[in-house]
Amino acid sequence: MGCYPPAQVTSARAEYEARRDERHARVLAVEATERRLSNARLAVFAAGMALWLAAWLADASPWWLIGPAVAFVVLVVIHERTRRRGDRARRAEAHYAAGLARLDGTWPGTGNRRTDFAASDHPYALDLDLFGHGSLFERMCTARTGAGVRTLAQWLLAPADPVTVRARQRAIDDLRTRLDLREDLALAGEMLQGEVDPQVLIAWGEQPELVDDARARRLRAGAWLLAAANVATMLAWFAGWTDALPFVLAALATWIVGRFDRDVVTKVDLAIERPSRELAVVAAVLARLEREGFEAPMLVELRARLVAGPTAASTTIARLVRLAGWFEARKGQLFAPIAFLLRWGIHFGLALERWRRAHGRAIAQWFGALGELEALCAIAAYAYERPEDPFAEIVDGEPCVVGEQLGHPLLPADTCVRNPVHLDAARRALVISGSNMAGKSTYLRTVGIDVVLALTGAPVCADSLRLTPLRIGATLRIQDSLQDGRSRFFAEVVRLRRVMDIADEGPGLLFLLDEILHGTNSHDRRIGAVAIVRNLLERGAIGLVTTHDLALATAVDELPVHVENVHFADHIVDGELRFDYRLTPGVVRTSNALDLMRAIGLRV
Repeated sequence: MGCYPPAQVTSARAEYEARRDERHARVLAVEATERRLSNARLAVFAAGMALWLAAWLADASPWWLIGPAVAFVVLVVIHERTRRRGDRARRAEAHYAAGLARLDGTWPGTGNRRTDFAASDHPYALDLDLFGHGSLFERMCTARTGAGVRTLAQWLLAPADPVTVRARQRAIDDLRTRLDLREDLALAGEMLQGEVDPQVLIAWGEQPELVDDARARRLRAGAWLLAAANVATMLAWFAGWTDALPFVLAALATWIVGRFDRDVVTKVDLAIERPSRELAVVAAVLARLEREGFEAPMLVELRARLVAGPTAASTTIARLVRLAGWFEARKGQLFAPIAFLLRWGIHFGLALERWRRAHGRAIAQWFGALGELEALCAIAAYAYERPEDPFAEIVDGEPCVVGEQLGHPLLPADTCVRNPVHLDAARRALVISGSNMAGKSTYLRTVGIDVVLALTGAPVCADSLRLTPLRIGATLRIQDSLQDGRSRFFAEVVRLRRVMDIADEGPGLLFLLDEILHGTNSHDRRIGAVAIVRNLLERGAIGLVTTHDLALATAVDELPVHVENVHFADHIVDGELRFDYRLTPGVVRTSNALDLMRAIGLRV
């Protein structure tokens, strides 16, 4: 399979600026309309007060006040609708301003900076800056719903199989230029952010039945009978056919029965309060997705999951929301007496329970589809903003990762120096030497994060990238722990054991080992590092190892397969250290440690 070329799109910057400016113009127009409506309301109110005063002084008919009253109510309704349009325009303007911030590189600190998606022992999440401030996730995640946010995080944490990656690539290419869809989802999702917890809703939908069928039938029959008795006796009393006694007896019977079945109403009330509120907003998001006509097979399948059955998910959820609204109506002070006589709580409580039993288990499917669609939209926005980045080619065969001009997607384009990578059956590993600050660790992060992007289905920061399915194990950001009493060296050894366990699962590990075992003496470091790399290579792994210890760089001949030395060099120019950040064959022949110490004033 070849790489998918980027879709032909208008400049993202020009499009975002045009849309931001157009939404801003809407904001200004709405604000002007709001001012006029406010003035009109004030004028109508003043006119009404003047008419009231005139009617009071002249003892005129108060019917003259109907006109100003109706006009005032109409203006209030129009003003509220105008205000909502203004809010939407402001959010749309902010949506495109955020897109421009991503293009300008000013996005760090403005997006989703959560760090709780990955376990502390995850083999590469912390090492490759996937989460947190200035992370890949913050740069990429435009998802609003909890389902979308979690889905995107899971995709970054677990590489997909080739079939899934290719399907996502086609879906992302389909979604790439659908800016209106992404805008609509972002605006609807604003209300979802921080509110909807899919797991809570799924648990509600799948909980055991609150009332069994036999009792439900008895409750329903009794509720209809008592409601009919209350209505009939009240009408007979009002019509003068009977006195109040039959109605009082019917109401008393209703109260007594209600004492025995109020547990049902209470259970439904406690169960439905939060889900109904959150699902009301989910329905709006799903309805927007259901209206979109997709072409990519994955998108067509996901959309089908939202419209499966006789009614679409949004319609089904909207019915639940209506039922919940009627159920809540019984609490109103004016309506409560009527609700009591009509057994309102039982009728709608049982209706809600029937809905949950009929559709509750579909909530997980709906949220699964919603999460995948929103995650794909987030990656599509990333792809739209980086039209020069191609999709990777996923191939079968022995483990490999071969790419030209790989760059780090989080580095500004004007400072990002690109390098190739070539690991396959003929060259299984690179031992990278070099001076401090020369770019060794950044190179490992660049390869690692581009592989993560590739196996997520996202475009990669490269001219081209071809790779097999890989599992990543890295030791770039190992930290000691005062609380756990663990030194950095011990923490690195534990992580290396974790990397070895991944290698034991079979060929296909990509190891990224930074300054391997640098926390111990050079003798033990050389022996240990050579043994670890040998064991990894014998298990079919490929990878990169950086080191300051030239003894390790000269030990590549001891390894069982072909391993090459490469390095990053530094140069002294006019008394200053300069780095070109270019990957160069061979072992480094210079060291800048003393120069760096002298540069900051240490006497060495």
